[in-house]
Amino acid sequence: MTDRRRFCASLIAAATLGVASPGWAQTDAAIHLLVGFPPGGGSDAIARLLGEKLQSELGRTVVVDNRPGAGGQLAAQQLKAARADGTTLFLSHDHTISILPQVVKKPGFDPHSDFESVGGIATFVNGLAVSSGTPARSVPEFVAWARSRDGQAAIGIPAPASTPEFLVQLLAKKYDLKLTAVPYKGSAPMMADMLGNQIPAGVGSVPDFIEFQRAGKLRMIAVLGGQRQAALPDVPTFSELGFKGLEDTPFYGIWAPKGTPAEFTTRFTRALEKVLALPEVRQQLTNMGLTVGYMTPNQLDARERAYTQVWSRIIRESGFQAQ
Repeated sequence: MTDRRRFCASLIAAATLGVASPGWAQTDAAIHLLVGFPPGGGSDAIARLLGEKLQSELGRTVVVDNRPGAGGQLAAQQLKAARADGTTLFLSHDHTISILPQVVKKPGFDPHSDFESVGGIATFVNGLAVSSGTPARSVPEFVAWARSRDGQAAIGIPAPASTPEFLVQLLAKKYDLKLTAVPYKGSAPMMADMLGNQIPAGVGSVPDFIEFQRAGKLRMIAVLGGQRQAALPDVPTFSELGFKGLEDTPFYGIWAPKGTPAEFTTRFTRALEKVLALPEVRQQLTNMGLTVGYMTPNQLDARERAYTQVWSRIIRESGFQAQ
Protein backbone atom coordinates (compact mmCIF):
# COMPACT_ATOMS: atom_id res chain seq x y z
CA MET A 1 0.00 0.00 0.00
CA THR A 2 2.85 2.32 0.91
CA ASP A 3 4.56 1.72 -2.44
CA ARG A 4 1.31 2.40 -4.28
CA ARG A 5 0.86 5.70 -2.46
CA ARG A 6 4.41 6.70 -3.28
CA PHE A 7 3.84 5.84 -6.92
CA CYS A 8 0.65 7.92 -7.05
CA ALA A 9 2.40 10.81 -5.30
CA SER A 10 5.20 10.74 -7.86
CA LEU A 11 2.68 10.85 -10.71
CA ILE A 12 0.96 13.87 -9.13
CA ALA A 13 4.30 15.64 -8.64
CA ALA A 14 5.30 14.99 -12.24
CA ALA A 15 1.97 16.27 -13.51
CA THR A 16 2.27 19.38 -11.35
CA LEU A 17 5.80 20.04 -12.61
CA GLY A 18 4.58 19.73 -16.18
CA VAL A 19 1.92 22.35 -15.57
CA ALA A 20 4.25 24.72 -13.72
CA SER A 21 7.10 24.47 -16.22
CA PRO A 22 5.72 23.89 -19.75
CA GLY A 23 8.27 23.01 -22.39
CA TRP A 24 9.11 25.18 -25.38
CA ALA A 25 6.44 23.52 -27.50
CA GLN A 26 3.74 24.19 -24.89
CA THR A 27 4.15 27.98 -24.65
CA ASP A 28 3.92 30.88 -27.06
CA ALA A 29 4.22 33.60 -24.41
CA ALA A 30 6.15 36.70 -25.39
CA ILE A 31 9.79 36.91 -24.36
CA HIS A 32 10.65 40.11 -22.51
CA LEU A 33 14.17 41.36 -23.25
CA LEU A 34 15.03 43.63 -20.33
CA VAL A 35 17.29 46.65 -20.90
CA GLY A 36 18.54 48.68 -17.96
CA PHE A 37 18.72 52.01 -19.79
CA PRO A 38 16.20 54.28 -21.51
CA PRO A 39 15.38 54.23 -25.24
CA GLY A 40 17.82 56.04 -27.48
CA GLY A 41 21.09 54.70 -26.08
CA GLY A 42 23.47 52.02 -27.29
CA SER A 43 22.02 49.18 -25.19
CA ASP A 44 18.52 49.93 -26.44
CA ALA A 45 19.61 50.04 -30.10
CA ILE A 46 21.38 46.69 -29.78
CA ALA A 47 18.39 45.12 -28.02
CA ARG A 48 15.94 46.28 -30.69
CA LEU A 49 18.11 45.00 -33.52
CA LEU A 50 18.68 41.61 -31.90
CA GLY A 51 15.13 41.37 -30.56
CA GLU A 52 13.69 41.59 -34.06
CA LYS A 53 16.02 38.90 -35.39
CA LEU A 54 15.62 36.63 -32.36
CA GLN A 55 11.87 36.84 -32.77
CA SER A 56 12.14 35.39 -36.27
CA GLU A 57 14.63 32.74 -35.21
CA LEU A 58 12.73 31.62 -32.10
CA GLY A 59 9.23 31.88 -33.51
CA ARG A 60 8.18 33.82 -30.42
CA THR A 61 7.32 37.48 -29.91
CA VAL A 62 10.26 39.37 -28.37
CA VAL A 63 9.44 42.62 -26.56
CA VAL A 64 12.20 45.05 -25.58
CA ASP A 65 11.36 46.08 -22.01
CA ASN A 66 13.25 49.21 -20.89
CA ARG A 67 13.66 49.36 -17.11
CA PRO A 68 16.03 52.32 -16.67
CA GLY A 69 17.46 53.32 -13.35
CA ALA A 70 20.54 53.02 -11.13
CA GLY A 71 22.88 51.97 -13.93
CA GLY A 72 20.87 48.89 -14.85
CA GLN A 73 20.33 47.82 -11.24
CA LEU A 74 16.53 47.95 -11.50
CA ALA A 75 16.50 45.76 -14.60
CA ALA A 76 18.86 43.28 -12.94
CA GLN A 77 16.60 43.10 -9.92
CA GLN A 78 13.66 42.55 -12.26
CA LEU A 79 15.49 39.62 -13.85
CA LYS A 80 16.16 38.07 -10.46
CA ALA A 81 12.48 38.39 -9.53
CA ALA A 82 11.23 36.98 -12.85
CA ARG A 83 9.98 33.42 -13.18
CA ALA A 84 12.60 31.10 -14.62
CA ASP A 85 10.24 29.95 -17.34
CA GLY A 86 11.95 31.21 -20.49
CA THR A 87 9.91 34.40 -20.82
CA THR A 88 12.50 36.86 -19.46
CA LEU A 89 16.01 37.71 -20.67
CA PHE A 90 18.35 40.57 -19.81
CA LEU A 91 20.62 42.30 -22.32
CA SER A 92 23.36 44.18 -20.52
CA HIS A 93 26.90 45.39 -20.72
CA ASP A 94 29.70 45.02 -18.21
CA HIS A 95 28.67 47.83 -15.86
CA THR A 96 25.60 46.17 -14.39
CA ILE A 97 27.09 42.68 -14.33
CA SER A 98 30.72 43.28 -13.31
CA ILE A 99 31.08 46.77 -11.85
CA LEU A 100 27.85 47.57 -10.05
CA PRO A 101 28.06 44.63 -7.60
CA GLN A 102 31.47 45.97 -6.51
CA VAL A 103 30.41 49.57 -5.93
CA VAL A 104 26.98 49.11 -4.35
CA LYS A 105 26.75 47.48 -0.93
CA LYS A 106 23.33 45.97 -1.52
CA PRO A 107 22.70 45.72 -5.28
CA GLY A 108 19.78 43.35 -4.77
CA PHE A 109 21.23 40.65 -7.01
CA ASP A 110 24.30 38.46 -7.46
CA PRO A 111 25.07 37.78 -11.13
CA HIS A 112 26.78 34.50 -10.29
CA SER A 113 24.05 32.99 -8.13
CA ASP A 114 20.96 34.67 -9.60
CA PHE A 115 21.63 34.63 -13.35
CA GLU A 116 22.33 32.11 -16.11
CA SER A 117 24.56 33.19 -18.99
CA VAL A 118 22.90 32.82 -22.39
CA GLY A 119 25.67 34.14 -24.60
CA GLY A 120 27.97 37.02 -25.42
CA ILE A 121 27.24 39.48 -28.21
CA ALA A 122 30.22 41.74 -28.75
CA THR A 123 32.97 43.77 -27.17
CA PHE A 124 33.39 47.53 -27.36
CA VAL A 125 35.44 50.31 -25.85
CA ASN A 126 34.69 53.45 -23.89
CA GLY A 127 35.98 56.81 -24.97
CA LEU A 128 36.20 60.50 -24.17
CA ALA A 129 34.25 62.91 -26.36
CA VAL A 130 33.88 66.68 -26.30
CA SER A 131 30.88 68.77 -27.26
CA SER A 132 30.93 70.94 -30.36
CA GLY A 133 31.24 74.05 -28.21
CA THR A 134 34.44 72.81 -26.59
CA PRO A 135 37.45 73.83 -28.72
CA ALA A 136 39.69 70.83 -27.88
CA ARG A 137 40.52 68.35 -30.63
CA SER A 138 42.84 66.14 -28.60
CA VAL A 139 43.40 65.14 -24.99
CA PRO A 140 46.34 67.57 -24.57
CA GLU A 141 44.14 70.39 -25.95
CA PHE A 142 41.33 69.38 -23.58
CA VAL A 143 43.76 69.46 -20.65
CA ALA A 144 44.99 72.91 -21.71
CA TRP A 145 41.40 74.12 -22.08
CA ALA A 146 40.51 72.83 -18.60
CA ARG A 147 43.59 74.54 -17.12
CA SER A 148 42.51 77.81 -18.70
CA ARG A 149 39.37 77.42 -16.60
CA ASP A 150 41.25 77.07 -13.31
CA GLY A 151 41.78 73.37 -13.99
CA GLN A 152 38.09 72.60 -13.60
CA ALA A 153 35.68 70.88 -15.97
CA ALA A 154 32.54 68.77 -15.79
CA ILE A 155 32.44 65.47 -17.65
CA GLY A 156 29.21 63.55 -18.14
CA ILE A 157 29.00 59.83 -17.39
CA PRO A 158 26.04 57.52 -18.16
CA ALA A 159 25.86 56.06 -14.64
CA PRO A 160 27.40 56.73 -11.23
CA ALA A 161 30.26 54.55 -9.98
CA SER A 162 30.80 53.22 -13.51
CA THR A 163 33.96 52.62 -15.53
CA PRO A 164 33.50 56.08 -17.12
CA GLU A 165 33.53 57.64 -13.64
CA PHE A 166 36.76 55.88 -12.73
CA LEU A 167 38.26 57.04 -16.02
CA VAL A 168 37.37 60.63 -15.11
CA GLN A 169 39.17 60.13 -11.78
CA LEU A 170 42.23 58.74 -13.54
CA LEU A 171 42.28 61.69 -15.96
CA ALA A 172 42.05 64.16 -13.06
CA LYS A 173 44.89 62.43 -11.22
CA LYS A 174 47.19 62.12 -14.25
CA TYR A 175 46.80 65.73 -15.37
CA ASP A 176 46.28 67.33 -11.94
CA LEU A 177 42.86 68.68 -12.83
CA LYS A 178 39.65 69.15 -10.86
CA LEU A 179 37.30 67.14 -13.04
CA THR A 180 33.74 66.57 -11.86
CA ALA A 181 31.96 63.43 -13.06
CA VAL A 182 28.30 64.29 -13.65
CA PRO A 183 26.16 61.11 -13.56
CA TYR A 184 23.14 60.68 -15.83
CA LYS A 185 20.41 58.04 -15.97
CA GLY A 186 21.81 56.46 -19.09
CA SER A 187 23.67 57.66 -22.16
CA ALA A 188 20.65 59.17 -23.96
CA PRO A 189 20.13 62.10 -21.52
CA MET A 190 23.91 62.61 -21.33
CA MET A 191 24.08 62.82 -25.12
CA ALA A 192 21.21 65.33 -25.17
CA ASP A 193 23.13 67.65 -22.85
CA MET A 194 26.34 67.22 -24.82
CA LEU A 195 24.61 67.99 -28.11
CA GLY A 196 23.06 71.06 -26.50
CA ASN A 197 26.47 72.15 -25.16
CA GLN A 198 25.12 71.96 -21.63
CA ILE A 199 28.17 69.94 -20.63
CA PRO A 200 31.61 70.20 -22.29
CA ALA A 201 32.57 66.52 -22.41
CA GLY A 202 31.43 63.00 -21.70
CA VAL A 203 32.83 59.53 -21.21
CA GLY A 204 30.81 56.63 -22.59
CA SER A 205 30.84 53.76 -25.01
CA VAL A 206 31.79 54.16 -28.65
CA PRO A 207 28.30 52.88 -29.69
CA ASP A 208 26.79 55.83 -27.83
CA PHE A 209 29.01 58.41 -29.55
CA ILE A 210 29.80 57.13 -32.99
CA GLU A 211 26.84 58.39 -35.03
CA PHE A 212 27.22 61.89 -33.57
CA GLN A 213 30.94 61.72 -34.28
CA ARG A 214 30.23 60.91 -37.91
CA ALA A 215 27.70 63.73 -38.12
CA GLY A 216 30.24 66.20 -36.70
CA LYS A 217 28.06 66.98 -33.69
CA LEU A 218 30.78 65.99 -31.20
CA ARG A 219 34.40 64.88 -31.30
CA MET A 220 35.88 61.73 -29.82
CA ILE A 221 39.44 62.48 -28.70
CA ALA A 222 40.55 59.17 -27.12
CA VAL A 223 39.35 55.62 -26.62
CA LEU A 224 40.24 52.78 -24.27
CA GLY A 225 41.45 49.43 -25.55
CA GLY A 226 44.78 48.08 -26.69
CA GLN A 227 44.47 49.32 -30.27
CA ARG A 228 42.67 51.96 -32.30
CA GLN A 229 39.15 51.17 -33.41
CA ALA A 230 38.55 50.30 -37.05
CA ALA A 231 35.57 52.66 -37.10
CA LEU A 232 37.68 55.48 -35.59
CA PRO A 233 41.18 55.10 -37.05
CA ASP A 234 42.17 58.70 -36.31
CA VAL A 235 41.25 58.56 -32.61
CA PRO A 236 44.21 57.56 -30.38
CA THR A 237 43.96 55.12 -27.50
CA PHE A 238 44.57 56.11 -23.90
CA SER A 239 47.44 53.60 -23.97
CA GLU A 240 49.15 55.79 -26.57
CA LEU A 241 48.72 58.69 -24.16
CA GLY A 242 50.43 56.89 -21.29
CA PHE A 243 47.55 55.15 -19.53
CA LYS A 244 48.49 51.54 -18.83
CA GLY A 245 46.43 48.68 -17.47
CA LEU A 246 43.18 49.79 -19.12
CA GLU A 247 43.39 47.67 -22.26
CA ASP A 248 40.67 45.17 -21.28
CA THR A 249 37.53 45.70 -23.31
CA PRO A 250 33.99 45.66 -21.93
CA PHE A 251 31.26 43.49 -23.42
CA TYR A 252 27.57 42.96 -24.09
CA GLY A 253 25.78 39.73 -23.24
CA ILE A 254 22.41 38.18 -22.50
CA TRP A 255 21.37 36.52 -19.24
CA ALA A 256 18.35 34.56 -17.98
CA PRO A 257 17.10 33.96 -14.43
CA LYS A 258 18.89 31.20 -12.54
CA GLY A 259 17.09 27.92 -12.91
CA THR A 260 15.71 28.57 -16.38
CA PRO A 261 15.29 25.09 -17.93
CA ALA A 262 18.10 24.02 -20.23
CA GLU A 263 15.55 23.51 -23.01
CA PHE A 264 15.01 27.27 -23.09
CA THR A 265 18.57 28.50 -22.53
CA THR A 266 19.90 26.13 -25.19
CA ARG A 267 17.40 27.49 -27.72
CA PHE A 268 18.24 31.08 -26.79
CA THR A 269 21.96 30.41 -27.11
CA ARG A 270 21.67 28.72 -30.50
CA ALA A 271 19.35 31.45 -31.78
CA LEU A 272 21.76 34.18 -30.64
CA GLU A 273 24.68 32.47 -32.39
CA LYS A 274 22.69 32.25 -35.65
CA VAL A 275 21.53 35.86 -35.45
CA LEU A 276 25.05 37.16 -34.82
CA ALA A 277 26.26 35.26 -37.89
CA LEU A 278 23.86 37.15 -40.18
CA PRO A 279 25.87 39.55 -42.39
CA GLU A 280 23.37 42.39 -42.03
CA VAL A 281 23.40 42.08 -38.22
CA ARG A 282 27.18 41.98 -38.07
CA GLN A 283 27.39 45.04 -40.31
CA GLN A 284 24.89 47.04 -38.27
CA LEU A 285 26.61 46.20 -34.99
CA THR A 286 30.01 47.01 -36.50
CA ASN A 287 28.66 50.36 -37.66
CA MET A 288 27.67 51.02 -34.04
CA GLY A 289 31.32 50.63 -33.03
CA LEU A 290 31.07 47.09 -31.70
CA THR A 291 33.42 44.20 -32.34
CA VAL A 292 30.99 41.36 -32.97
CA GLY A 293 31.92 38.00 -31.48
CA TYR A 294 29.49 35.39 -30.23
CA MET A 295 30.50 33.86 -26.91
CA THR A 296 29.14 30.63 -25.49
CA PRO A 297 27.71 30.80 -21.96
CA ASN A 298 30.98 29.45 -20.56
CA GLN A 299 33.03 31.95 -22.56
CA LEU A 300 30.80 34.80 -21.36
CA ASP A 301 31.23 33.63 -17.76
CA ALA A 302 35.00 33.56 -18.16
CA ARG A 303 35.12 37.04 -19.71
CA GLU A 304 32.88 38.46 -16.99
CA ARG A 305 35.05 37.05 -14.20
CA ALA A 306 38.26 38.27 -15.83
CA TYR A 307 36.81 41.74 -16.38
CA THR A 308 35.59 41.85 -12.77
CA GLN A 309 39.12 41.12 -11.55
CA VAL A 310 40.64 43.88 -13.69
CA TRP A 311 38.25 46.50 -12.39
CA SER A 312 38.38 45.19 -8.83
CA ARG A 313 42.01 46.28 -8.77
CA ILE A 314 41.26 49.67 -10.34
CA ILE A 315 38.38 50.32 -7.96
CA ARG A 316 40.46 49.30 -4.94
CA GLU A 317 43.41 51.47 -5.98
CA SER A 318 41.10 54.45 -6.53
CA GLY A 319 40.05 54.31 -2.88
CA PHE A 320 36.38 54.14 -3.83
CA GLN A 321 34.11 52.85 -1.07
CA ALA A 322 30.99 50.86 -1.88
CA GLN A 323 27.87 52.90 -1.18
